[in-house]
Amino acid sequence: MEGHLATTNLLLGIMAAVSVLQALLIIGVGIACWTVYRRVMEVVNGLEQRQVAPAMERVNAILEDVKGVTAKVREETERVDQAIRTTMDRVDDTAERVRSNVRAKTSWVVGIVRGLRVTIEELLHSRHQPMEGGSH
Repeated sequence: MEGHLATTNLLLGIMAAVSVLQALLIIGVGIACWTVYRRVMEVVNGLEQRQVAPAMERVNAILEDVKGVTAKVREETERVDQAIRTTMDRVDDTAERVRSNVRAKTSWVVGIVRGLRVTIEELLHSRHQPMEGGSH
């Protein structure tokens, strides 16, 4: 049995050594991953500072310009809309004044024409009617 115990102890020693090596390997991989992570983050931060931050500043400046232009266009649109409304109101008022002036100045002419028409119709109507008391 003595031989079996020595073999078992040898195998246990090998397994213990392999476990220690595995633990050291895992610790080494962890340290390597942490180092790679730090370097990647440094690169990302450098890119952000050199590329993204200036681009964002430019984008924000462009957005401010667009906001200003939009506000100006809105103001001008409101001003033009008000001018059009005012002009349309003036045109409507002028058209109503012209209409009432034309009616006022032409109403006497219309009255005369109607009177003449009624007179002519009466004259024509009285000529076509035979005389009362005449012979047939």
